[in-house]
Amino acid sequence: MLVVLCGEQRPPDMDSIERTATVRYTREDGLAEALPGADALFVYDFLSAAVPDAWPAADRLRWLHIASAGVDPVLFPGLRDSEVVLTNSRGVFDNSIAEYVLGVVLAFAKDFARSLRLQDEIRWLHRETDRIAGRTALVMGTGPIGRAIAVMLRAAGMKVAGIGRRARESDPDFGTVYASAELTDHLPEADYVVAVAPLTEQTKGVFDADAFAAMKPTARFINVGRGELVVTGDLVEALRAERIAGAALDVFDTEPLPAESPLWTMDNVLISPHMSGDFVGWRNTLVEVFADNYERWRTGQPLRNVVDKQLGYVPSGSPGAEERDAS
Repeated sequence: MLVVLCGEQRPPDMDSIERTATVRYTREDGLAEALPGADALFVYDFLSAAVPDAWPAADRLRWLHIASAGVDPVLFPGLRDSEVVLTNSRGVFDNSIAEYVLGVVLAFAKDFARSLRLQDEIRWLHRETDRIAGRTALVMGTGPIGRAIAVMLRAAGMKVAGIGRRARESDPDFGTVYASAELTDHLPEADYVVAVAPLTEQTKGVFDADAFAAMKPTARFINVGRGELVVTGDLVEALRAERIAGAALDVFDTEPLPAESPLWTMDNVLISPHMSGDFVGWRNTLVEVFADNYERWRTGQPLRNVVDKQLGYVPSGSPGAEERDAS
């Protein structure tokens, strides 16, 4: 039996799965009642925090799939210490998020936000803008999304380096990857700092007052990873004090972003509502990824995108990751 945790909408295109499985659809408040007897759980509502509380009712669960690349909403001690296999939707949002990052880099360089404000004021104000060719980007997170970002920024003429678990030279996408412990050493070199790392105990709050103080006053910070990577109060203070030049934020530690947040009214901040990866048709694609893995699980084949529950992500080089990355 398969349980599907939904939000306001059920996932589309589930007909093929319903033909071979007994499927229970539930919202957060019914998850504990739906889990007994279930062999698999599809967390389609990937922002839900309901799984840990309902976990004691999972009496025969063997597989959990989440409809996102990030697994932090479901990676709690009970799951980490269990025999339940965890898979994610790695590979779905890579290029879309990379396009978003290139878009906000261009928006900052070409001063698009101010152009729109001046247009609203019916005001003609000539000014010069920056070029991005030759500028440096530092991308924290060297998984497939980070790699797609690196490829796209390099294609636009930018110099790109990565921050990952291990330092290495001659990386095919980043050129140079620095170890995460060296982050603050290399922040002063970057014109654009992109956060796309998975949320782990090691990355939580890594962008704090010290990190922002290490950046150039002309640097822009872009977060398309998780809101909890950032100490929000420190970011607000850095922006107010002009210790950095601006920020583009798609994720926040509290979502929706509260109306009273000062980030809403800062001229040097671009805000989007956790949508950087959401292209037209993304919901169908998420179900396609799950359906492929479901068929593999049902027929005893190796699953794709198996998460290392101790690391918190799919390790590079694992068989499922290679299949998805190559597609």
